[in-house]
Amino acid sequence: MSGILDGKRILITGVLMESSIAFHAAKVAQEQGAEIILTAFPRPTLTERIARKLPKPAKVIELDVTNAEHLDRLAGLVRDELGTLDGVVHSIGFAPQDALGGNFLNTPFESVATAMHVSAFSLKSLAMACKPLMSEGGSIVGLTFDAQFAWPQYDWMGPTKAALEATSRYLARDLGKDGIRCNLVSAGPLGSMAAKSIPGFGELAEVWNTRAPLAWDMSDPEPAGRGIVALLSDFFPRTTGEIIHVDSGVHMIGA
Repeated sequence: MSGILDGKRILITGVLMESSIAFHAAKVAQEQGAEIILTAFPRPTLTERIARKLPKPAKVIELDVTNAEHLDRLAGLVRDELGTLDGVVHSIGFAPQDALGGNFLNTPFESVATAMHVSAFSLKSLAMACKPLMSEGGSIVGLTFDAQFAWPQYDWMGPTKAALEATSRYLARDLGKDGIRCNLVSAGPLGSMAAKSIPGFGELAEVWNTRAPLAWDMSDPEPAGRGIVALLSDFFPRTTGEIIHVDSGVHMIGA
């Protein structure tokens, strides 16, 4: 039986641990027939080690999304490996420690600027770096954490995710003429490396224990990975600028 990504060529960022959403997106993508290539920073060797746990081998390219030289060379490196691209997964986020954990009113602009560059502006940077490889159109999928609300401890990552969501909409607007869709998956909290870097993360995660209509398992990133793969496929051919929630329904519960 064929998979929904048969013949697709996908670039995936953010595979840092086996518990990361990006790892499960890569795993499901391969199971569904895709050829994938991974990017990593700052430790490509770590991603290479994690990539050995995927169903099939995957090349790892070093990519710092804030480095213009890395972005400029990306298309050539991917072309040498895969030829073209049908999809891109943006799973990149970072904020300095003083931008998290209840320090919102005291965070300096320099830390906010770093968070915005790495976590939001990089979606545009990555999209434009990969665009020459997507001459036949394709799908860009990013990861957000619902920016409609002010979450406990999340602080400046909240405005950063709001910027990411707006960036996705503008990319959807401007890349649509090239047949490129841009959507986001808004996942519930997971015990990933990114989550563990947030002081007081348990307080945020407790919301899901009390409000999720469907049971939420913080140790299971696969549902979010499946959501990403669905958006990479041809099953959403006219969906762009959208945010698909994979959060067991918490986003629609009022109280």
